[in-house]
This record gives sequence, C-alpha cells and structure tokens, in this order.
Amino acid sequence: MFVTDSASPTSLLGRPCRRRALLTLPAQEAHVSAARHFAAELLETWSVPASERDSAVLIVDELAANAARYGRERMALLLALDHDTLHIVLTDSGAAVERHRSEMGPDEHGRGTGIVQCLAQSTEIRQTGSGREVRARLRCSP
Repeated sequence: MFVTDSASPTSLLGRPCRRRALLTLPAQEAHVSAARHFAAELLETWSVPASERDSAVLIVDELAANAARYGRERMALLLALDHDTLHIVLTDSGAAVERHRSEMGPDEHGRGTGIVQCLAQSTEIRQTGSGREVRARLRCSP
C-alpha cells in the first residue's frame, strides 16, 4: 500500500484541489476493504457529512471491486475535494472488459456500475494507455 499527497494527483484532475489523497494498492480483492476504509476515514477527517460520505464509500467500494477483478497488477484511488464536489478517480492496469449479460446470473456481478451512476452526479469511464480510469463526481455540502 502506498499513500501520498503529492502534486501528481492534481494532474489527474487538471487543476489543484483544496484537499486530495492518493492510495495505490495491488489490484486484488483482498485490498478492496483497505480502499473502502481509507476513503471512510479520510472523508471523516475532511468533515464530509455522513450521508455523502456513505455514498462516496459505496462508490469507492464498487469501483475498487471492479478494479480488483479486472485490473491486473495495481489500482490507484484518488480522492479530491474541491469546494462542494468530491472527485473519486479509480485507475487500474487492466484492459477493456467485454461483458455479456446473458453469461451472468441475475444475482451475480454487473450492478456496481449502475450503483455508481445512481449515486454520483456524473461518471466517466475511459481506457488509457496503461489501463482504465473511472471518474465519479459527488456533490458535498461544505
């Protein structure tokens, strides 16, 4: 596990933010809980209200679970608080995943992205040169 508050997270958002933190972990299911706990504790420290913090932690949990499942070597979680917006960025080193709904049972997988889209004000998923990047924005009361 690697945690930093360096200038590099700013480049992911393209601008400086009031508060930011970056956590890098192996892309393994065993590390999803570490990402979730990191987000919960950090957002409490940043005084993000409980209901918004709960939504953010659920978003982090779903994104980290997907990264652990498909991300190969590593995943990085960036949390950045900019005035009334929390930016959640999860990158991994995986390739694009083609999922066929007919292959999944009704109670298995595939709901995480829908949960994220429901909770966040906006989401964006893109393939990068080194893997995938998922961005979610969540409004937060000051």
